[in-house]
Amino acid sequence: MTRNLPITFILITVLIDAMGIGLILPVMPQLIQDVGHTDISGAAVWGGILSAVFAFMQFMFSPMVGSLSDRFGRRPVLLTSNAAMAFDYVLMALAGTIWLLLIGRIIGGVTAATHATANAFMADVSPREKKSQNFGLIGAAFGVGFVLGPVIGGLLAELGPRAPFWAAAILAGANFVLGYFVLPETVTPEKQRPFQWARANPVGGLKAVTALPGLGALLSVYFFYQIANMVYPAIWAYYTAASFGWSPGVIGASLAIYGVSMAITQAVLIRWVIAKLGEVKTVYWGLIYNACTLAMMAFISDGWVLLMLTPFAAFGAVVGPALQAVMSGRAADNQQGELLGVMSSINALGMIFAPLVFTRVFSYFTGEDALFFLPGAAFLLAMGLMLVAWGMVARALTRPISADAP
Repeated sequence: MTRNLPITFILITVLIDAMGIGLILPVMPQLIQDVGHTDISGAAVWGGILSAVFAFMQFMFSPMVGSLSDRFGRRPVLLTSNAAMAFDYVLMALAGTIWLLLIGRIIGGVTAATHATANAFMADVSPREKKSQNFGLIGAAFGVGFVLGPVIGGLLAELGPRAPFWAAAILAGANFVLGYFVLPETVTPEKQRPFQWARANPVGGLKAVTALPGLGALLSVYFFYQIANMVYPAIWAYYTAASFGWSPGVIGASLAIYGVSMAITQAVLIRWVIAKLGEVKTVYWGLIYNACTLAMMAFISDGWVLLMLTPFAAFGAVVGPALQAVMSGRAADNQQGELLGVMSSINALGMIFAPLVFTRVFSYFTGEDALFFLPGAAFLLAMGLMLVAWGMVARALTRPISADAP
């Protein structure tokens, strides 16, 4: 039990990260209207700015935070992150102006960059053959947080628009206390790598990591996979409302189904899949599977069919942990934080651009000037990106496909 406490702390940290995003979503429109003295239209504009700033800070600081954890250790970085996260939520709970909310999102984006350090800690303590399973646990924790966040946030919103922020601050503070007592240091002196400013930024970190054999192509695969996967949060609410007239309650329930299914996939099913196929074949066939489900979603005409397909779409989440494990296996022990920091930056970059691209495609194919009405057109674009990733995998990982060693 004592040995599992550090991993429990890591999973709670990731869960709080995911919950923190969803926890405040139900109250952000009202809070922005209150502090910004604006209507719902103006609140939406500011909400978009706050989201973009959060993702941009995560993109900029993920390599730096990862490199700091390679130099000074995972423990100080993770503990500092939890303390800063608690402070950030207190700041947003007390914010009386839109500018304080903006500062809060800046701090939040930097603390979210430690998601990479959580993955690096898991890589440190995981044997090679169990990396994909343990990365899957992190994905499952994120999925559970994704589901719980909006639900708890909506319930707490009944107490006022600032209540969810206080709840998030208490969670982060309690997790800091837990980590202080149970989290060991996994970066030994021989694994420490000197901190270099030239590598502690998205461009420098990417150059350093892609110098490792085969990682450049794999990071490209990861980029296209992540962009394609972000079609769900980008257009789901708009797509289901336009296609099936779903209410916000039904939309929320469908997202909960997806989140729970993804958590089960990454916590349980991935162990069976990796054991049967191995990591490389899981990535290879998983990308094809995802492309097929995205193609089906583009042309579904009945809402109940989409609900039935949703858990099967979430099964495609086996690709992420498997691909992450393959890349982690190609990096040295003292580069795990740097690699996962670069991956976190790529993910944040996708969070900035994917919504802009997919919502524009949706807007065109549901607008008056469209060649034909197709609300699911964005899923076809995502399918194309998934196939691009699959084509790269076919070249980068298969020597032949049956060989599971990277």
